[in-house]
Order: sequence, then C-alpha cells, then structure tokens
Amino acid sequence: MPELEPFEEGRAIAATGAGGAADLAMAEAETVEGAPGGPHGTGTDKKPRSLWSDAWHDLRRNPVFLVSGLVIVFLIVISLWPSLIASGDPLSCDLAKAQEGSQPGHPFGYDGQGCDVYTRTVYGARTSVTVGVLSTLGVAVLGSVLGGLAGFFGGTGDSLLSRITDVFFAIPVVLGGLVLLSVVTGDTVWPVIGFMVLLGWPQISRIARSSVITAKQNDYVQAARSLGASNSRILLRHIAPNAVAPVIVVATIALGTFIALEATLSFLGVGLKPPAVSWGIDISSASAYIRNAPHMMLWPAGALAVTVLAFIMLGDAVRDALDPKLR
Repeated sequence: MPELEPFEEGRAIAATGAGGAADLAMAEAETVEGAPGGPHGTGTDKKPRSLWSDAWHDLRRNPVFLVSGLVIVFLIVISLWPSLIASGDPLSCDLAKAQEGSQPGHPFGYDGQGCDVYTRTVYGARTSVTVGVLSTLGVAVLGSVLGGLAGFFGGTGDSLLSRITDVFFAIPVVLGGLVLLSVVTGDTVWPVIGFMVLLGWPQISRIARSSVITAKQNDYVQAARSLGASNSRILLRHIAPNAVAPVIVVATIALGTFIALEATLSFLGVGLKPPAVSWGIDISSASAYIRNAPHMMLWPAGALAVTVLAFIMLGDAVRDALDPKLR
C-alpha cells in the first residue's frame, strides 16, 4: 500500500511513480474549474451567446449595417414627421415658377407644375416606406404561415402549395401589375400593397418551407416529440425560432425591392396616381423635361436609389450575421 505524504493544502498525494502526473492532472482540473471562465467562475464567458445575441454582436461592429441603419431610421422619421425638415405643402404649386432651378428656401427647384421639388421629395418618402413596410409584413406573414405549415405537415398540402407557387413564379411581376392594377383602381396605397402581397408571398413561402423541413429533422425536435409535445408546441416553440432567420433576411432585402416596384408601377401610370405624392409619380412627370430641367428627376430618383440601396445593404448585413457559414 503506498504511503501518503503529508497533507498539502488539504489533500493527500499518493507517493507512487505516477503521483506526479496524477497531482498535475488534479491541479489542472482545479485550475480549469476555478478559472474565471470555468463552470464556477465569474467570467463573462461562462454563458454562451445565442444565435441572435451573437448576430447582434457582429452587426454592431459592421459599418455597412450602421450606415444603412442610420439611413433607414432617418427615412422612417421623415415618413412619420415630414414637417420636421419640410415646412411647405407638397400640393401647393405656382405655375409661374414651373421648371425653375434652385432658389433660396427651395434648394431642389420647382417641377413642371410649379411645386417645390424638395417638399415633394420629403413627403414622397412616406408613401414609399409605407408601401414597402406593409407589403413586406403581409408577404412575410402569409408566406411564412403557408410555407411553414406545408413544410411541417408535408403530404398533399405540401405538394399542392408547391404547384401553386410554381404558377405564381411564372407570372411576370411588372406585367401582372399592369394587368391587375389597371382593373383594380383606387386613390390609396392599398391596391398596390395587395398586389405586391399577392405576387410576393411565394418566395417567402419556399424559404420558410425549406427552413422548417431542415429544422424539424434536428434531434431536439425529435426529443420534444418523444416526450409527447403537441404539433403546435413543437412548431411554435422549437421550430419557428430556429427557422425564422432566413425569412427575416429575404424579407429585409425584399422591402427595398417593393419600394422600387411601387415607383415603377407609379411611373407606368398603374400604381399610385395624383394627387398622391410618390417618387414614382414625380419621376414620371419629370421624364418629359429631363433635358430642360434635369433637377426635376434628379432628386426623387436619387432618394429612391438611396432608399432601395439602404434596405439591400441592411439585408446583406443581416444575412452575413445570421448565416454561420459566412462567419
């Protein structure tokens, strides 16, 4: 029987040939256990970050996200309170000043009807942001629900949804807008929003379906099912939080696309119509005077381009933060 050496710091060390190695291993184990980041330590890394906290950690250090986020916040603010930076009336026009250039108090000049281009550009942000946000919400909700349920339950419903989405993908968006909006007319944004939701949900539906199919094959879903969890609980508590990231990325990028689509339809005369204030309407009105008064098109077109680019950049930054393969 190996004799024990005297107690050293409250423990006995066996005096064997392997005693040194055993003692070293125990010492290392105690060091790891009592380290600041160890199981009983008080370090900041003792609790692992979730996907969302890790993504937010990366986004805060991404200059693309910060710049695009500031632009989008500014657009939202002037959409809600345009009078903060534009005190005039976008519908107040003076034909005597038609097509005039920049003047004191009117930095963007006047359009073909003598309306202040600066004021109309600021107020046009409200229409574009409203159409983009509401269309994106409608597309995300409808597409996520239909695609998620089809991917979770499968069967005939899944096959039927796949064929329906194939039909919608075959419809050209601009041509569909020309046909549908020329029949369904109105002086509000709702026909345009309804058209975008109608033709925009299949893309989100396919993304949600594939995400749910991937998530439901994970071990934690099988464990929850074996413990007797209901389908609604599995879908809402276990699958949805882990399958929603791709939907958020695609919806963020699609928001900028919807804003550009609204301007395109308004330019073609089937979207919003006067007296509504829209960048697409102003670009359409200025196209006839582009040689004599290019400022009429420059500012609304520039605002539209910056807005679409900001949302696309935001979507790219969110995609990079949420996709582990891109880390």
